[in-house]
Amino acid sequence: MFNLLLLPITTLLITLSLVQSQSQNSTATCPLDFNVLRNLTSGGSKRPPTSDITQQCQYILQGLRLVQSHYLQLNNSFLPPLDSAESCWSTYQGCMNISTRSQFEAIVPVSALNDAASNCNQSLENNSPCAACTTSLSTLQARYLTGTSIGNVSDCQAYPSIYAAAFINRYGPTDKGTAKCLFLIDFTSKKSSKRRSKVLILGVLLGGGVVLLVLIGLFWIFHKRKKRADKFGRVLETELGSGLESISQSTSLVKYTFDEIRKATRNFSRDNIIGRGGYGNVYKGELPDGSLVAFKRFKNCSAAGDSTFTHEVEVIASVRHVNLVALRGYCTATSPFEGHQRIIVCDLIKNGALYDHLFGSSAEKLSWPIRQKIALGTARGLAYLHYGAQPSIIHRDIKASNILLDESFEPKVADFGLAKFTPEGMTHLSTRVAGTMGYVAPEYALYGQLTERSDVFSFGVVLLELLSGKKALMVDHEGQPSIVTDWAWSLVRDGRTLDVIEDGMPELGSQEILEKYVLVAVLCSHPQLYARPTMDQVVKMLETDLSIPSIPERPIPLVAEMGDIERSLSNCASADHLNPSLGSYTAWKKNPQNVYE
Repeated sequence: MFNLLLLPITTLLITLSLVQSQSQNSTATCPLDFNVLRNLTSGGSKRPPTSDITQQCQYILQGLRLVQSHYLQLNNSFLPPLDSAESCWSTYQGCMNISTRSQFEAIVPVSALNDAASNCNQSLENNSPCAACTTSLSTLQARYLTGTSIGNVSDCQAYPSIYAAAFINRYGPTDKGTAKCLFLIDFTSKKSSKRRSKVLILGVLLGGGVVLLVLIGLFWIFHKRKKRADKFGRVLETELGSGLESISQSTSLVKYTFDEIRKATRNFSRDNIIGRGGYGNVYKGELPDGSLVAFKRFKNCSAAGDSTFTHEVEVIASVRHVNLVALRGYCTATSPFEGHQRIIVCDLIKNGALYDHLFGSSAEKLSWPIRQKIALGTARGLAYLHYGAQPSIIHRDIKASNILLDESFEPKVADFGLAKFTPEGMTHLSTRVAGTMGYVAPEYALYGQLTERSDVFSFGVVLLELLSGKKALMVDHEGQPSIVTDWAWSLVRDGRTLDVIEDGMPELGSQEILEKYVLVAVLCSHPQLYARPTMDQVVKMLETDLSIPSIPERPIPLVAEMGDIERSLSNCASADHLNPSLGSYTAWKKNPQNVYE
């Protein structure tokens, strides 16, 4: 679960007081009761820890949603009377014309509400039930509330949380746990946080003293060489254990025993292997409660692999989204026969990887509606990693085998083993290249320059695979190696955009939509970084009527045929492209940032 920078509650109350005072100067009194927020306050600083106005406004929005949920609980209406507090609500908008509880329940099926109730009708103070609740509400919103999100107090995205706090959760919107989980409002005072920090520091110091005494005692008991080895191993285990314990306390992850996992996988039977990779094998298994899960077991675990394992647990545990694989727990163990064991436990995604459906032995091809659903869901998951998680996360290994499909073919982006956190304010990272050939962006492969748009390139390659049914690295009809991005670009450049679409695709969509998806894929996989859109822009282009920006000419490869060079020179001289959907290369070179404006 990612960490949010939550402003002190007093900052919110000061702003809401101004809003309420404005409403009292209008012709009617605002019927929303902002005192429900004041009643929850237990302390906090009056000085906000950030000057980012966007974060402050977002926090105020969450507070307004809590107040709105309280109003819905009392009056069975999402919206207050239109004639009240006109100065406060003049720009107020709803979602899909929903203004009452009955209208909301008419759109959302009873089965979906029952599913939300099974996850949300409990105390949401801890992170595990909160994660289950918000995941079910996210699914409800994605399936049934598909109206335009306008980003204000009553956008469609907020309605499930408002409704759940009002009627599904037994404690209601004024409960601190409910407010923190569903509206992201933290009522913990800084004083209590400082007190806990002091206690923690004191405990660490005392624990460190005890460990030091133990080490001194061992010095006189064991042989010097053996003592050094034991000390080295103990320090590593302590560092790893304390790191994972800290993560568990903030996310309520389950720590499984090695024997539990061995039994669930039938002693890591080969028949239970469902995936192989550079970091280790993935096994399917069944827990004692009957739930099916996947176990990722790291290969050749040693002291050098501990930091990698801790990082992966931290990354996966910090995020939750309907299009990202969720982490259930982990296992760390050491035995004389098995050695170091590092295992993570995730939900089992029943339909396997996208790679198997595109390039496996199955004779049945995916239909266009399913491919469109996979493309959009994957884009949403990556957009969340880049702009929803704090700090943002760069995946680094987006490929068809890392996109899993559930029983309804909803995509789940998996395998965050190579992911990197992006420090705030940094435009890129310089890091050791990691990823899969054919999917790695050129600037990352050549210079180690890693940005969010490196993931955009990889997404473009996957989208081309999804549309064409061809692998990222393929062999043409003459037996020569070829790259799907170059192949697709050549077709688009020659005005044959629809030739990229795989032959025989069931339930083929309209030519206009298909062409748009191909152009988005070619734009995302452009070799020049600034020609690519962001994942937020990709989502908007795929799910709305937003026009596709012009696609700049690609640079000439280091190894190019004379025909390609002559064609490129001709294009630059005339500043015109063969395909009218492609923009002017000269204009783009002057100002590459404006292609999305």
